[in-house]
Amino acid sequence: MMAMLFSPLTIRGVEFKNRIVMAPMCMYSSEQKDGQVEDWHKIHYASRAVGQVGLILVEATAVQPEGRISDKDLGIWSDDHIDGLSEVVRLMQQHGAKAGIQLAHAGRKSTVEGTIHAPSALRFNEQYKTPVEMTVSAIQTTVNAFKEAAIRSKKAGFDVIELHGAHGYLINEFLSPLTNKRDDQYGGSSENRYRFLREIIDAVRSVWDGPLFVRISAEDYAENGMDTSQYVEMARWMKSQGVDLIDVSSGGVVPAKIDTYPGYQVNFAEQLKKEAQIPTGAVGLLTSGLQAEEILKNGRADVVLLARELLRNPYWAYSAAKELGYNIEAPTQYDRGWI
Repeated sequence: MMAMLFSPLTIRGVEFKNRIVMAPMCMYSSEQKDGQVEDWHKIHYASRAVGQVGLILVEATAVQPEGRISDKDLGIWSDDHIDGLSEVVRLMQQHGAKAGIQLAHAGRKSTVEGTIHAPSALRFNEQYKTPVEMTVSAIQTTVNAFKEAAIRSKKAGFDVIELHGAHGYLINEFLSPLTNKRDDQYGGSSENRYRFLREIIDAVRSVWDGPLFVRISAEDYAENGMDTSQYVEMARWMKSQGVDLIDVSSGGVVPAKIDTYPGYQVNFAEQLKKEAQIPTGAVGLLTSGLQAEEILKNGRADVVLLARELLRNPYWAYSAAKELGYNIEAPTQYDRGWI
C-alpha cells in the first residue's frame, strides 16, 4: 500500500518526489561573516538529499546585511553570493531533492553590529538592541531587496522560494499588532499590517514564477496578539496573490511561554488549510513516520516539515519508510545497508 508520506506532489510544474521537507535551520557557519556559502553548507544540505528528503529549504538567507540574525548567517544581498548558493543547489538536486531557499530579514531580532530596523522602535527584550522605526522609503528599499534576492535565487537554480514571515523577524513584526504600532499605511488595520508582506509577494511574483511558500507564526501566545483565526484572512490574501503553500509555525514575535509537545502546531496548519482553502505544511516536534502519515492521511496538511529530527538523522526518510512498511529506493552506494 502506498504511504502518503512517499507520494509525489506537484506545485506549478515542479514535482517533489515525496512529502518530506527539511525546515530552514540557521547553521551560523559563514565564518568569514560575509554571508558566503562554506564547506559546511555543502556537506550539510547534500547529505539530507542523499537521505531522500524531497524538498530541502536552505536556512534563513538575508536579503540585506543588517537583516541577518547573526553575522554568520548566509546572505543573498549581493550577486557575489550566487555562485556558492548555486553549488549547494547542484549538490542537492543531483541526489533527487528539490532545492528551496528561505528569504529573510531579521528586523529587531538582528544581532549584527550597527543600526537595526523594525516597523516600530520596540526592542524584543533587554538583551536586544532598540531598532530604528523604518521610514516608508526604507520599507520600499527592503521590498526591492526581496525582489532582487528572488532574481538571485532564480539565477542560483532554486526550485522553491519561501518568505520568512514567522518567528518575530521583520515580516512577522509588521503582521502582529504587538510589534507594529505604526499609524501610517503600514500599521493599524489588518490590511495595513499586511501591506508590507503584500508588496513583497507582488515584487517576488513579478520575477519568480516557481512555487512560492510563506512561513508564518500562526499564534503569538500573547494577549492581543495574532492567532490562527486572524491568519485565515491573511492566508486568503496570500492565496489570491499566488502563494502556493503556507508553512505554519508559531511564536517568536514577543517573549512568551509556549507549551510544546509532539505535533503542537499541527492544528494551526489544519485550520488554515480547511478555512483558507490553501495547501499547508505542518511543523513542530514531528519525529516519526507514523505521526507524519497521520497528518497527511487525515488531510491536516499537505507536507510535513522536519527540523531537529533531520539534524539527528539525515536518513530519517529511510527510518520512516521502515516504520510504515514501505520500501523506498536507496542511493546505490547505500544499497547494502538499506535493504
